[in-house]
Amino acid sequence: MSNVNQDFSYTKSHEWLQNNGDGTWTLGISDNAQEQLGDMVFVELPEVDGEFEVQSEMCVVESVKAASDVYAPCELTIIEVNTALEDNPELINSDCYGEGWLVKFKADSIDDLMDADAYQEFLDNE
Repeated sequence: MSNVNQDFSYTKSHEWLQNNGDGTWTLGISDNAQEQLGDMVFVELPEVDGEFEVQSEMCVVESVKAASDVYAPCELTIIEVNTALEDNPELINSDCYGEGWLVKFKADSIDDLMDADAYQEFLDNE
């Protein structure tokens, strides 16, 4: 069974988000997503200052099984990317909620996020 971090919010496309409290957010893929994908071998990160529309493809995570798009949960601007993933994409597998984060971004507002309990229920019914 996947680990759902109680401190984060989630999307239906299996991204987790942490509100940094200053108008910025940290985003990664959930434990469920990394389990489904398997061993990560490559991550394509966006450019810093890149701007994305809601549900647009923001980056790609590639595993031994498949490549999967990571979607922007809202209109956002990238402020930092996790460059450690360029040489160590497996950080997503070993620590998806910590060292395996993908991007940090700023956004005015985000709608349609689930809290941990709602995300667990979503997973249970998927």
